[in-house]
Amino acid sequence: MDHQTSLQVASNHIANAAQGVVTTVEQTGAAAPLVAHGSMSMWGLFWGAEPIVKLVMLGLVAASIWSWTIILYKVYRLQRLNAAADQFEEAFWSGGALDDLYDRIHNRPMDPLSAVFCAAMREWRRSISKGFARASDLRGTLEQRIDRVMQLTVGREMERLERHMGFLASLGSNGMIVGLFGTVLGIMNSFESIAAQQNTNLAVVAPGIAEALFATAIGLVAAIPATIAFNKISSDLNRYANRLDAFASEFGAIISRQLEEHA
Repeated sequence: MDHQTSLQVASNHIANAAQGVVTTVEQTGAAAPLVAHGSMSMWGLFWGAEPIVKLVMLGLVAASIWSWTIILYKVYRLQRLNAAADQFEEAFWSGGALDDLYDRIHNRPMDPLSAVFCAAMREWRRSISKGFARASDLRGTLEQRIDRVMQLTVGREMERLERHMGFLASLGSNGMIVGLFGTVLGIMNSFESIAAQQNTNLAVVAPGIAEALFATAIGLVAAIPATIAFNKISSDLNRYANRLDAFASEFGAIISRQLEEHA
């Protein structure tokens, strides 16, 4: 009877222990998805990241917002400038007197094309008033001076239009690298968790890896639009600069003919 009693007691202890393990496993399995779901969301990944990684993420988000502000402004500005240039060229080539056109817009040129025209006409009138146009030995100098004034105006106007383009270029080339810096920090955190807990379970490694990949994703989101926009806007700016140069050359030819007529 004692032997049977001992076996019964042992079997009861084993059954109780097994039931406890099953209950623990069930509780762990029920809680793990909740923890994983909460920690793997974007906000969870951000708030669970290390301070340096948070700083990297915030910097990339701020840079992305500023780059989109620049992109939208440049696109809108170029559209307005091209429309204004079309209107000015229509008035310029309409056959009306250039002096009347200058008197109408010289106080407030609305676009770079009209600014180039006003700069050339201002120099032309100043030279006419001093009699340079009638002096044969000074006509070549006058043409060079007017051409130089137009080129300086073109350069100044293009410098204004190209402002902040360097930021898009820097973000496009370095945004991904900054994101990779956050990736490295996240991977390092994963290894630190493995070393601290002496466990390679996915629950230990996953938060750090997810944090690293999230930083990489933010870097890509910031860098890719900046690169595409930089290439597109740079092409549009080059096209507009060529338009200004072509107008300056054509207007220089007109002034040269006017000087010959004055001679």
